[in-house]
Amino acid sequence: MEHTMKTYSDLNTPERILLGPGPSMVSSRVLRAMAHPLLGHLDPKFIELMKEVQDLMRYTFQTTNEMTLPVSGTGSAGMESTVANLLEPGDSILIAVNGYFGERLVDMAGRYGATVYRLDKPWGEVATPEEVDAALKVHPVKVVAIVHAETSTGAMTPLEGMAEVAHKYGALLLVDCVTSLGGIPLKIDDWGIDIAYSGTQKCLSCPPGLSPVTVGPKAREAFHNRKTKVANWYLDLTMLEHYWGDDRTYHHTAPISMNFALRESLRLVQEEGLEARYQRHLENGKLLWDGLEELDLRLIVPVKHRLPTLTTVAIPEGVIDAEIRGRLLNDYNIEVAGGLGAFKGKAWRIGLMGHGSTIRNVDLVLAALREILGR
Repeated sequence: MEHTMKTYSDLNTPERILLGPGPSMVSSRVLRAMAHPLLGHLDPKFIELMKEVQDLMRYTFQTTNEMTLPVSGTGSAGMESTVANLLEPGDSILIAVNGYFGERLVDMAGRYGATVYRLDKPWGEVATPEEVDAALKVHPVKVVAIVHAETSTGAMTPLEGMAEVAHKYGALLLVDCVTSLGGIPLKIDDWGIDIAYSGTQKCLSCPPGLSPVTVGPKAREAFHNRKTKVANWYLDLTMLEHYWGDDRTYHHTAPISMNFALRESLRLVQEEGLEARYQRHLENGKLLWDGLEELDLRLIVPVKHRLPTLTTVAIPEGVIDAEIRGRLLNDYNIEVAGGLGAFKGKAWRIGLMGHGSTIRNVDLVLAALREILGR
């Protein structure tokens, strides 16, 4: 019997104004870079491009770490690659949990056989170096993990002093930079961070599909001092370092076009300059905060720890979350997100990341909310 199926038209996606927690708006330069002709993953021209991507990543991370590379996969692949390589059965980790992605770290670490200790904070609040110190006195561990910018809450955990505390107890500091890299100050070397991961689809304004990872000397040494093989072949950084290192040994076929895109997005970061980029995000974030408060909307995170790249807004009583977001999308072409986990149905998340962090976008979303809410 012949199998029949319907035919489909050419792809025709709407040009949304992406003001959620990611993916963020992407520059036409990045999209054009993706459209360049494919190269083989061991082509000399692609290997040259790999070196350029790594160099640009080091600038953006503010590090000289030799092992700095884009893991093939989204930010969660970066998270899993660092967890899988650092931890094996019998190891222990302290995780500061103040949102959805701290919980994900707990889940991942447990799956690799580690003993997991939690430093729990209410959603929207952050851990301090003093609290980490107190926890480590009770539970010495191999790794301390902190989410720099918690995407579920819009809270930023200050990192200065965290590495000093971790190192005092012989622990490595692992940092989730998925929603911070390229948007707010991040200084891997100056702050003593041992290992960090990010994602391309947030403040770097690149399509999702790669996870920038940087590994310092102590973390790299820990990889090679394991008693067991990394329990994840695809994300084994001790194998990937040979593909992204001088010998360029085949491991898997890298997503060629995504590396084209990442190179261009990082060039845009370099052209703007990190300090100017941080300032743009901060100024536009403040404009949004002021405008939301003028609409009598409550911002969940105190200003001291509030991310300029992602703002969480308490949904007013009597307002239906999905209805408002649906109108924003259908009537104004604007995407914002609802809450995750404990904030589900209680918060909106408005992102101003990378290419999407503009005064125009602030004005657009505020005007739309003003009309919809009648304020």
